[in-house]
Amino acid sequence: MSLKNYTNKSVLTAAKERVAWTFDQVEKVYVSFSGGKDSTVMMHLVMDEAIKRDRKVGVLIVDLEAQYQATSDHVRNMVEHYADHIDLHWFCLPMKLRNGVSNFEPTWTAWDPEKEDMWVRPRPDIAIGPDDRRYDWYEPGMEFEELVVEWAEWYAEGEPCACFVGIRADESLNRFRTIAVWDKGMLDNKRWTTHVVDNVYNVYPIYDWRTADIWRYHNVFPNKAHNPIYDLMHKAGVPLSQQRLCQPYGDDQRKGLWLYHILEPHTWFKLISRVNGANSGAFYIQERGNVTGYGSITKPEGHTWESFTKLLLATMPDVTREHYEKRFMSFMKGWRGRGYEAIPDEAPKVLEDKHWAPSWRRLAKVLLRNDWWCKGLGMQQPKSDAYGRYLQMKKDRKTREAYLEQRPAEPLVNKVDPDTNVWLMLDIPDAPEGGHGSEVGVTATRAERGQPK
Repeated sequence: MSLKNYTNKSVLTAAKERVAWTFDQVEKVYVSFSGGKDSTVMMHLVMDEAIKRDRKVGVLIVDLEAQYQATSDHVRNMVEHYADHIDLHWFCLPMKLRNGVSNFEPTWTAWDPEKEDMWVRPRPDIAIGPDDRRYDWYEPGMEFEELVVEWAEWYAEGEPCACFVGIRADESLNRFRTIAVWDKGMLDNKRWTTHVVDNVYNVYPIYDWRTADIWRYHNVFPNKAHNPIYDLMHKAGVPLSQQRLCQPYGDDQRKGLWLYHILEPHTWFKLISRVNGANSGAFYIQERGNVTGYGSITKPEGHTWESFTKLLLATMPDVTREHYEKRFMSFMKGWRGRGYEAIPDEAPKVLEDKHWAPSWRRLAKVLLRNDWWCKGLGMQQPKSDAYGRYLQMKKDRKTREAYLEQRPAEPLVNKVDPDTNVWLMLDIPDAPEGGHGSEVGVTATRAERGQPK
């Protein structure tokens, strides 16, 4: 039985109906906007509905600094075009990102304040910088996946909320699964929605569009803006299926790094000076075999896969080597629990490819591919330290709130801060074990608080 069921309805009509349905169901909506071709079409569809209903829509832009200038200009044009009907949140805050082109600098920080002179482009003047105090949940160094979830929870404020996301099932198996699976939370049982956190749902109105449908839309509506970087990609001979935008240094995204020096030479020289390994990474990423770890790999003459793996580890910086050794030990421990007394040098390739058997060849391939999180071993990326600090703050806040709900506030006492002449209210005594009680200053003068002079 096919997981795809075709109808006589056009994808454009279906997408418009999904957008309208979402507006009917949820009062608070926002668009996750990247400036890419899918994101752009989706934003046009959402804004058409918002304007028709005279509704304001939130727009979340998570700017990762290293991108085409044409994309940044396009994002700004879209924001200015729909300015009367959007609530803009353009994030340009320090975020920890993967650098897949270097063993010496495996991660980098976008908008790092200590490296402002090396930024790929200046921070847009309408964007959110570090001086904005609205986002008390933000921790410097958060990763993209963490930030978008926490922002969604903050923006929703406990109310039902929908986030329009421009992904298409044809792009990858993972995106197909995002839509197709049943074992997920959904809004009114619609499979093109996914529960994210609390009352927030992702909505995928163009999930069934093909790449060609995106460009048919612009052919039918030529006055709707599109990102001109795709025109340059087309002129450079990049197939439609490979025309994608993302931060250029990631494990998968680095395959498109070479395009920058063709499409935007003025951006290219900034990219290669921003992080270690960008120039050589762009030069060699199209290679196969031992150079990048993609395809078939070979070991040097006289080496086993185990000795070759240990040789590769010995050539790495201490921090990088220790990182891989720790994850390899976890990998081996897991397979020992499945009955393997020792890791074999190699296993049948079909079993290795399906992750059904361990081997030292798999470990060597991870190192050659610079697979920092060892996804080739079936491992996942852990939460960042910044996210851990945020979760602890969130837990402490909930502990205090739960305590206050159970205990009435104590009356004001006659205690004045001698420096500010402000009365202090001691209505939050020491919290139970695990919480953080403290004195809370009430910023009002004695007269405003109704206290005797």
